[in-house]
Amino acid sequence: MSLILTSILLAIVGGVLFSLIGFVSGSDETATMVPFTLLVILLGAPPVAVFSFFMAAVISKHLTHAAPTALLGIPGDTMMVPLLDYTENLRKLGVPHIALRKMISGGVIGAFIAFPVSLLFAQFLGQFADFFKTYTGVIFAVATFIIAYFSKGKWVSVFLIIPFGLFIQGLNGVAMSVLHKGLAISFFLGIAIGPMFSDILIALSKSARKSVVRNEPKDYHLAPEIKSWTGYFPNPLKILTGLQKGLVAIATFITSLTFTFSPTGMTALMGELIGSRLKGFYKKSTTTLSVMNGVTESTYIAETIIPLAAFGIPLSPMALGPASPLFNAPPVFSTKHNLHHLMSYWDFFIYGAIGLIIGALIAYPLVMNYARKATVFILKHISQEAIIGMFVAIVCVIAFYEGGLVGLFVTFTVASVGGLLNRILGVSSGVQFMIYYSSSWLMATLIGLGA
Repeated sequence: MSLILTSILLAIVGGVLFSLIGFVSGSDETATMVPFTLLVILLGAPPVAVFSFFMAAVISKHLTHAAPTALLGIPGDTMMVPLLDYTENLRKLGVPHIALRKMISGGVIGAFIAFPVSLLFAQFLGQFADFFKTYTGVIFAVATFIIAYFSKGKWVSVFLIIPFGLFIQGLNGVAMSVLHKGLAISFFLGIAIGPMFSDILIALSKSARKSVVRNEPKDYHLAPEIKSWTGYFPNPLKILTGLQKGLVAIATFITSLTFTFSPTGMTALMGELIGSRLKGFYKKSTTTLSVMNGVTESTYIAETIIPLAAFGIPLSPMALGPASPLFNAPPVFSTKHNLHHLMSYWDFFIYGAIGLIIGALIAYPLVMNYARKATVFILKHISQEAIIGMFVAIVCVIAFYEGGLVGLFVTFTVASVGGLLNRILGVSSGVQFMIYYSSSWLMATLIGLGA
């Protein structure tokens, strides 16, 4: 079977699979993309087809995850949390379907702007690969302090950079003493499921349980679907106004270059910058949502492509999270033998475009035409507890794959501490991820740990 055909087939699989996963609220990207991407790699798919699969997964997941967020007020994943206030505004006006259409149209436009921009920037940065490899620690550390300061926890997030970094490196030291190797996937799985796991811990606590007890089911009110286009494939350029298209283009272009920053942090930052400069309740909400969902696409695409194509080592939050199997998936890929070494820039362009186009063709019309029906079906017939159980099981499998029982213990230790920091003090998952990325350099520089 030709590489093109294999890539198309895997892109279709990725697009369909992650379009469906995106409708499930709380389906975290790391907890879903890592295991499925690892599975594709370990099954022996060609490197270019793996890339097509991943690109289709990224765009489709970040289109359909808007449905539960806009229609129900339940974040589709952690990337959707910064958008909740604006979607709530439009639900109060009775137009959640407008919010959804603006969000996913901004996402499609953002993805197809970010893709060529990030490839060109990767080609440019490839000339300075040695510099970035040399100062990776400094770059991550500076980015960590900036993201922490602008997060909802603000000063407490800044204060906890060193303690949480020491906690992470201490756990990694324990893992190294037992396994004779460090862990990576187990840590970011722990951070990813932390907010969900903290709710489980609180429910198990006699003193804290009352904060999560619900005496009656929550009611959700969905507006009827109103179709304002003909045919099955609507044009995203006709859904957004001229101002919205311009702001989406500017924001996604800028965030395609900031590949060392947290995607969640950049989404929140761009939302605040745009929202603070717009007048009018409806205009502000719809425009900000368009921009923010465009940024969720641009950051994920750019933070995958730039470090992968330019350096071949994970130098971004995305590269150390959902995209990590593209850099390191033993025994198939390692940091010295991965897609960077096996694909040219033209390969990245051709096979990345295959994934993005197929993913968009599957997910965009699906959400525009059937989001309400799909959301209602999931709410009525799919148990949320079963979904949580499924993702906890996936996390356990991946953590055990990396480090056996040690990997499991590390994952749930990090989930316990990180989840409670997030829930109680507002130290967001994005900040925790950035601390994880910079902790090795910070601890080696400050106290000589691991130096």
